[in-house]
Amino acid sequence: MMTLTKPLSYPNACRKLVCLVVFLMIACTFLVPETVGQNKYPLLDFKMVQARYEKAKADYENKKKSFDFGIISEQELNQAKLDLTNSEVEYQKALVSMIVEEQYISIIGGLQYQGQDGRKHVRITLENTSGKGDEYASLLNLEEELMKALRSDVINNVYVSLSDDDGAIISHPYEEKIEQLYYGKPAEIEFALLRDLDAVTVNITYGNGTKRSSKISLLKDETVNKVIIQSEQFSQEAELGDSADFDLTLELFSGQNDTFQLEVVNLPSQLNRYFYDPGSEARLSQFKFTEGNKTRKAALKVLLPDRPGEGIEIGRRILFYALVIPRQRMESLGPIRERTWTAKEIETLDVGFVRLELVPRGKGELVVRVPQLYFSVLKGESVEIALNMKNEGTRSLDNVEVEVDTNLHWTKRVEPQLLRTLDVSEEKQIKVYVTPPPDIAPGKYDVRIKSFGLSDTQPVDGEDKTISVEIKEEANVTGIAIIVSAIVVLVLGIVIFGIRLSRR
Repeated sequence: MMTLTKPLSYPNACRKLVCLVVFLMIACTFLVPETVGQNKYPLLDFKMVQARYEKAKADYENKKKSFDFGIISEQELNQAKLDLTNSEVEYQKALVSMIVEEQYISIIGGLQYQGQDGRKHVRITLENTSGKGDEYASLLNLEEELMKALRSDVINNVYVSLSDDDGAIISHPYEEKIEQLYYGKPAEIEFALLRDLDAVTVNITYGNGTKRSSKISLLKDETVNKVIIQSEQFSQEAELGDSADFDLTLELFSGQNDTFQLEVVNLPSQLNRYFYDPGSEARLSQFKFTEGNKTRKAALKVLLPDRPGEGIEIGRRILFYALVIPRQRMESLGPIRERTWTAKEIETLDVGFVRLELVPRGKGELVVRVPQLYFSVLKGESVEIALNMKNEGTRSLDNVEVEVDTNLHWTKRVEPQLLRTLDVSEEKQIKVYVTPPPDIAPGKYDVRIKSFGLSDTQPVDGEDKTISVEIKEEANVTGIAIIVSAIVVLVLGIVIFGIRLSRR
């Protein structure tokens, strides 16, 4: 095999070759064929180029001797010299393409962990693996000085970012830069995740615009030995007498297969609470992670009383914590529910926790009572309907009013038209006056009354009421008097006739 120590018989050939190869390495963008890095058998191709070079050199030596003896012309000698020069250039290009491979960066680590700020973080480890040229240089018995000159042991200006499946950047900062990435010296960069994902796409741009993207699954940091707990609906509002459900996502960051217990602290004792499985709705107090699955779902239900009390005020925020504690630590912590914990004390426990917020809200309840639902009137008479409006909710009602639905041509009037405020347990009266038209036919008619108001800008409707109104004909006084007089005369006549008949 040919070595580079004596490629030609020229003086100082080795030094010139080193300089030439270094020059070719600098200009490799133009000199190295486009197929470099794509050939499956680069060493065999190199040997073919080397064989052609050896042949061209031997031909040149033979023709030079023939020229010295006057056998061939100077033109034939110059052609042989040109062929040797071309094959030498091809040989040197092939040498550069063997040793100076394309720069390549490998992703050798992707670790997910939770930072002190409570956010998910990712640590990406990159390595410059452009070292295959050293293997070829060793096979070709190249000098150490030439190997050092050819080897690309540093990659400059490496830009890294993380994205999701849609290509959106989900890392903060959006992009990190590594000034220089040395061969054999991995570098670590850290990002905060803007979205909670178990797999991300690592985008790398380096050198003269070379780009690479690889999707990787993130490993969990098992050194912290805790369960990370998160809730998307960490802050909620709920009405008194109702309940609030907090969704919980639990992620195991531990190499141990422990049993964990769920607890709640700083929640007023008047509020009942329990954990449950969203799928089966079974109540939870302790749980374990299954093999191969380090993420699971849970939920916390908080039940509110019907009325405000100590520690429970309408509109006042209640801050509390949900904890995930290894079972073996429960005994050392004691009765944790019986005391109030500060945020700093919770952090020093070194367990998984999430801060939750609950705002009790009251709601007005409009109750409408009508003492009389049936009225009988004559034509031309009005009907007076009394409505007793009472707020039986837990919050005041505003702008309480009624709406009267009657038949066509009926007149209606409401006094007062609007109740500005109806406090809790307060009762006020509204009167509704309806008058049928003069030409209305006798019979039964319905009057529908709707009531509504606002409770904390939320609409509240009362129960609809239906009032029956019967319209009767006006009485004929003269006719009635004649009939009554006739009946009286008839009765008197019968009595007198009976008396006379009895005397006979």
